[in-house]
Amino acid sequence: MKELNIDATIENVGTVMEFVNCELEKYECPMKAQMQIDIAIDELFSNIARYAYDPSVGPATVRFEVVKEPLSVIITFIDNGVPYNPLEKDDPDITLSAEEREIGGLGIFMVKKSMDEITYEFKNGQNIIKVKKNI
Repeated sequence: MKELNIDATIENVGTVMEFVNCELEKYECPMKAQMQIDIAIDELFSNIARYAYDPSVGPATVRFEVVKEPLSVIITFIDNGVPYNPLEKDDPDITLSAEEREIGGLGIFMVKKSMDEITYEFKNGQNIIKVKKNI
């Protein structure tokens, strides 16, 4: 398992992606899976940066793990911010036009659809979101 401890800021989204993508290269991750993982990182880490510690900045931890059977990666996002489970939000009605849909929820919906597994728990004062992607 590899771990990155970093300030939860929008400016650090790229650093988190670089950290994960460097690890993905070691496992010859297909480009489609890497792009889906990048979208998940962008959505989940951006939400932590925007909302977990608002209006201040706090720490975040990103963990990267590999599971061999089947070959998959687990990326865990941990913060000490305000408790928030993004999985409780109702999925947006994608049959509606953009003008008719409520604002918000589309990003986490895309993460739920593109990852093989996503979980949330609040434990010991920490938000813990895990995404798993088979590669």
